[in-house]
Amino acid sequence: MKAFLILEDGTVFSGVSIGADKEIISEIVFNTSMAGYLEVLTDPSYAGQAVCMTYPLIGNYGVCREDMESVRAWPDGFIVRELSRLPSNFRCDVTIQDFLCENEVAGIAGIDTRALTKILREKGTMNGMITTNENYNIEEIIPKLKEYRTGHVVEIVTCKEKYELKGSRTLQDNGPISGSSRFNAADYAAGKREKKPSMVRKIDGAGLRVALLDLGAKDNIARSLAARGCDVTVYPAGTKAEEIIADKPDGIMLSNGPGDPKDCGGIIDEVKKLYDTDIPIFAICLGHQLMALATGADTFKMKYGHRGGNHPVKDLETGRVYISSQNHGYVVDMDRLDPSVAVPAFINVNDGTNEGLNYTGKNIFTVQFHPEACPGPQDSSELFDKFLTMMRRV
Repeated sequence: MKAFLILEDGTVFSGVSIGADKEIISEIVFNTSMAGYLEVLTDPSYAGQAVCMTYPLIGNYGVCREDMESVRAWPDGFIVRELSRLPSNFRCDVTIQDFLCENEVAGIAGIDTRALTKILREKGTMNGMITTNENYNIEEIIPKLKEYRTGHVVEIVTCKEKYELKGSRTLQDNGPISGSSRFNAADYAAGKREKKPSMVRKIDGAGLRVALLDLGAKDNIARSLAARGCDVTVYPAGTKAEEIIADKPDGIMLSNGPGDPKDCGGIIDEVKKLYDTDIPIFAICLGHQLMALATGADTFKMKYGHRGGNHPVKDLETGRVYISSQNHGYVVDMDRLDPSVAVPAFINVNDGTNEGLNYTGKNIFTVQFHPEACPGPQDSSELFDKFLTMMRRV
């Protein structure tokens, strides 16, 4: 079936329909990751957006459900050059085509994704429509595209009620954190798989209790803490600060999430109350932006954002450069920072934008990138250990 991607500047791409057969209007963004498309699809931060994958072949290892970062797919649409319909992977549960259909994600394949990406880089992120209607009226569509806003998407993606994840103390340096073990004892005993040596981290979070404010959190944030031994309580985004404080956590995490941080006015007010306590706080992505807004700084929308698993960030204290996983379209304005409140901790090596803050006189640090990876490199996963050390010292 034919499908069309129509951008708000009037550009039209013609391809074939993949996924759900429905018409959608969304913000069109691109992701430069070469792998990890399932983690991209199940990242709640993509709610209200349609994602173009710049890597030309997507779906060749299918969908492995244990790698999902939430219970469902969140983007409105999925845009690829070529979709592999015959995956090759012993862990594959379902094809990506079937996964898109079961999650009602509309998509288009067979278009020049390089050309689309160049347009978004030159003109900036814009809205678009994916449709299978060959008789579309572009004069009627363009005004609708210009009017579209992602809106208050945090309240859509957050958990509905508080829940807990008990610490397991199973993190190893030699492999990724997962919801279930990748090592199969039976396979090892049968000689089918070589067991790697266990190298458990020295930082032990046993006995520490962390409150995670779910603004659209990827599952690996809670798993990264639980794997270090922490007991994690996950709270819906609308939870009042008083409830979190009353539970007496040893530390608080503010998660990633979708949309414009300035649309989260009520949440920002609660974050300010958390800031005013002496509880150690670690914030990621949207949480990083909300903490900045809560303390008097400002954010602005980037031209086309950072989305992918290959973004270099520099630690301003050590000079070390990490390769990071990122997904954001907004950034903290460093020109509006009050050094008596916070100072830059990380910058993006490519464009010099802010990638993290240390809060003056507080046990608070925040980052724009994703130390929990999934997908992406694990260079900066040690920031969770820094958070554990901070909690131990208080």
